[in-house]
Amino acid sequence: MTENTPLPNFEATLAELEQIVQQMENGQQSLEEALSTFQRGMELSRLCEAGLKNAEQRVERLVSENGSYRVEPFKAGEQDS
Repeated sequence: MTENTPLPNFEATLAELEQIVQQMENGQQSLEEALSTFQRGMELSRLCEAGLKNAEQRVERLVSENGSYRVEPFKAGEQDS
């Protein structure tokens, strides 16, 4: 996906992925169905990962400095001080 291509709704994608996990844990699928389901699960997993990375890049934090506030990018691993 390109940077400007909208990602599918994260919650809907995650919900479908959870359903796939339940189906596979159930063990009632034929080998062919299981392979197809696994492939779809991997696609959804990649979409979820891309959605999380996209959200991480957009997270900002509000910083108070000398009585005024400014917004700056949040860096992974930072802690509030």
